[in-house]
Amino acid sequence: MSDFLLIHGAWHGAWCWVKLVPELERAGHRVKVTNLPGHDDAVVDPAAIHLSTYAEHVAGLLDECAEPVILAGHSMGGMVITQAAELRPDRIKALVYLAAFLPLNGESLLAIENSNKWSSVPQNLVPDAAGLTGRIRPSQVPRLFYRDCSEEDVRFAMERLVPEPLPPLADPVAITAENFGTVPRYYIECFEDEAIVIEQQRKMREATPCAKVFTLKTSHSPFFSAPGELAETLGEIGRLTHPR
Repeated sequence: MSDFLLIHGAWHGAWCWVKLVPELERAGHRVKVTNLPGHDDAVVDPAAIHLSTYAEHVAGLLDECAEPVILAGHSMGGMVITQAAELRPDRIKALVYLAAFLPLNGESLLAIENSNKWSSVPQNLVPDAAGLTGRIRPSQVPRLFYRDCSEEDVRFAMERLVPEPLPPLADPVAITAENFGTVPRYYIECFEDEAIVIEQQRKMREATPCAKVFTLKTSHSPFFSAPGELAETLGEIGRLTHPR
């Protein structure tokens, strides 16, 4: 069995794994989830939050784990796990990118999106008056994030989405072959994704190859629409990381 640490994407929180965690635990896995800074009820100045803030938060959780874990990130969480792997490569058994951003050294999420001809998120991002946080236009949220999810799951999620701090989206990753490059990578692509379309997922993987790629025929949030299938896929990655 495997130990997992799950990192949510932008606007989301630890709540997004509510259907996945029981599936993993029923299979015997141990699972830890977290809210990234600025994504819970704590009052935090969004100007003080950067990609390094997220990565250091995850690094602290890795330090608390008894054994190296499989670190999985969804969407924007891919940026976070990439930078965290640079900080704690020895605490991570494998990285899993779930329909996630997979950056090259020096790339930020916004840089990837600005060069992405398929991108549909930036034009639907509505910044606040100070330009420090942003939300996705509510009318577009179901299509972009939850197109194949139940109405109940869509309501559950939309009641919990929070404004996303914008500075981390502009921060580039700083990674090296000696640290990040030593951690095995796996990618779970979501074939019907409209937030990070399949062409963009595959373009990022071509630039940063992964040990194995898995395909789910879902939109952006399989932790809601296909939690059992996602748990099985993560379990398979866990088996691949175990010494034979």
